[in-house]
Amino acid sequence: MADLEKDILRGGQFLVKETNCDDVFTPEDFSEEQAMMKDSVMEFNDREIIPHKARFEAKDYALTEEVMRKAGEMGFLSVAVPEDFGGMGMGFVSTVLTCDYISSGTGSFSTAFGAHTGIGTMPITLYGTDEQKQKYVPKLASGEWFGAYCLTEPGAGSDANSGKTTAELSADGKSYKINGQKMWISNAGFCSVMIVFARIEDDKNITGFIVEYDGENPNGITLGEEEHKLGIRASSTRQVFFNDTVVPAENMLAGRGEGFKIAMNALNVGRIKLAAACLDSQRRILTTAVNYANERKQFKTPIAEFGAIKTKLAEMAASAYAGESATYRAAKNIEDRIAMREAAGNTHQEAELKGVEEYAIECSILKVAVSEDVQNAADEGIQIFGGMGFSEETPMESAWRDARIARIYEGTNEINRMLTVGMLVKKAMKGHVDLLGPASKVQEELMGIPSFETPDYSELFSEEKEMIKKLKKAFLMVAGGAVQKFGPQLEEHQQLLIAAADILIEIYMAESAILRTEKNVKRTSEAEQSAQIAMAKLYLYHAVDIVEEKGKESIISFAEGDEQRMMLMGLKRFTKYANYPDIVDLRIEIAEKVKAENKYCF
Repeated sequence: MADLEKDILRGGQFLVKETNCDDVFTPEDFSEEQAMMKDSVMEFNDREIIPHKARFEAKDYALTEEVMRKAGEMGFLSVAVPEDFGGMGMGFVSTVLTCDYISSGTGSFSTAFGAHTGIGTMPITLYGTDEQKQKYVPKLASGEWFGAYCLTEPGAGSDANSGKTTAELSADGKSYKINGQKMWISNAGFCSVMIVFARIEDDKNITGFIVEYDGENPNGITLGEEEHKLGIRASSTRQVFFNDTVVPAENMLAGRGEGFKIAMNALNVGRIKLAAACLDSQRRILTTAVNYANERKQFKTPIAEFGAIKTKLAEMAASAYAGESATYRAAKNIEDRIAMREAAGNTHQEAELKGVEEYAIECSILKVAVSEDVQNAADEGIQIFGGMGFSEETPMESAWRDARIARIYEGTNEINRMLTVGMLVKKAMKGHVDLLGPASKVQEELMGIPSFETPDYSELFSEEKEMIKKLKKAFLMVAGGAVQKFGPQLEEHQQLLIAAADILIEIYMAESAILRTEKNVKRTSEAEQSAQIAMAKLYLYHAVDIVEEKGKESIISFAEGDEQRMMLMGLKRFTKYANYPDIVDLRIEIAEKVKAENKYCF
């Protein structure tokens, strides 16, 4: 186990250790089996979902259920389920890949799919007893039954552990009575199994239960009307009321008071899968936009020829590319960590739980970055379509509406931003990530005299990789200073945490795009990867700007006098290129490639 651990960076260590491009997984590394799965899922999306977009937008809930059953028949609901329980047991990258390519037809189906395969099924496969898994998982894997996840309440949203739903043990100890109300429950209208969180007596933490639901014999469960939502219109979203709902004692999931832990770990998986679910939507938005821009003529010229439109196409492509690069990088890290733990003797359950938990920081980074990028892409897509983009006759307005929920569920982006820095500090305190050593070195560097030598940046990405190193120093300077100033009270300074998180997010996303491109240049050539090189450079350029802005905001908020001046000078040093890239030329190169291919082509 020790040898394997050396090769696999722990969660958060990307910040303090250099990653070799040969050690990252990229979409170009898909195995033959994964490539076949991708083709199969895309064909299903093109056949069963996209042609029926209007029906989904008209709130055809029955269609969502019908397509979910078809997805079950194709095996797509069982990719992550172990073979012992009727699944394919295909591994984490394949799970992410399936979620990626099945989710772009409509947010309605994407939500139903994600809720069922993730938070509806995973808690049982990861925390259930053998009896619970044998009873429920095969039916969930096949699509015979569908799952829902009942956590949120009117008074318990981001503060998930504050729920008021109660579970009372019967006198004979054989069952619990559940009473309470849940809201925003995806798949409530057609589910057969609910993962329900309730509090026993005055327990500090909530407890999870597996609750069966049958509309013919409701057992004290009533459903509210379907919610009418801005987007994801045909995903079933209802309130669920429990009135003396009797649940066998053996349906408790994990132990008493373990519910909060289940909820948090289910959300870690949900976050990376949510990022994946936004990726193909970005690709399709760009493809739809460039198709239109190539056809639409103004002043006797296709609008794709105009610099203003090229800027939008290039920025959309670069964001999608970085999102893909980072998501599959993290997915493979998780898969490798799971394999390492299994090799060390952990059960599949333990290995998967610990594997995903290890990369909780990366899962939150991805959730934030990709959910915001898909919204920006849809917004620019509407702009490229002009007035037509605002019409329901074109696909952009529904893409924009569907994208909006991604910044809210699986923990709001604000919560996830604060979590990234909070989790990193906790990992440092546990000794899993050495932040103190590198932060001290940055402090020493700030006190020293900077080098005025001009380095040799003739090799591909040599300056960009140096910039990434400097951005990491900027984060360590800011985070180190903030921890020194506020200590355990740091979590009370939310604006500072959010600004620091933005620095961390940009480092991970930009580095992922550069490493992917560097790896692919080695296997092909710079000429073949020239547009990808341009996208990686363009993304980094914007990342540097964000780090400078957020770093300045952070430093001013906690440092003063000489310390502030020194740190601001350090920030300037850490965000300065020796040779600034010509971003106008970079955008033109990317846009010309996308225009010529008439699609997202990377």
